[in-house]
Amino acid sequence: MIRSATTDDAGRLLEIYAYYVKNTAITFEYDVPSPDEFRERIEKTLRKYPYLVLEEDGTVLGYAYAGPFVGRAAYRHSSEVTIYVDHASKGHGYGRKLYEALEERLKTMGIRNLYACIGDPVEEDEYLTRSSEQFHRHLGYTKVGEFHLCGYKFGRWYNMIWMEKLIGDHP
Repeated sequence: MIRSATTDDAGRLLEIYAYYVKNTAITFEYDVPSPDEFRERIEKTLRKYPYLVLEEDGTVLGYAYAGPFVGRAAYRHSSEVTIYVDHASKGHGYGRKLYEALEERLKTMGIRNLYACIGDPVEEDEYLTRSSEQFHRHLGYTKVGEFHLCGYKFGRWYNMIWMEKLIGDHP
């Protein structure tokens, strides 16, 4: 089941996210946010954008949300998207289902362009592979930009890429 997140989900969503902060360079965040800070992030997103969770048998296994792309009025038809799936639940299609539901909601809001900011290894290592890029490419995203050696985590430098997917007409 995919539904809108609420602040009551903050604990479980933070649990999912904390794994990626502590063990990967998928996020360049160093410290796990406090429960209050994470709850505030959810509240802020829900004021204007969708924030979805995927539940199976009453357990939240992943989440996806959207936010502004750049934040200026001229970009109001574009959105940045983010997704996290419980690290033990990968490979079941949950990410695809979450992104498809998110896209549908964004289309109804008049969003036409989606952007994903993705950590990209110079060389794959135990903290970061190209699986996120491959996942997005599989869903129709194309790489449109690359920033070199801009993220530093776990004593290593990482690149960052932007991927784009057009989901609406541009009359």
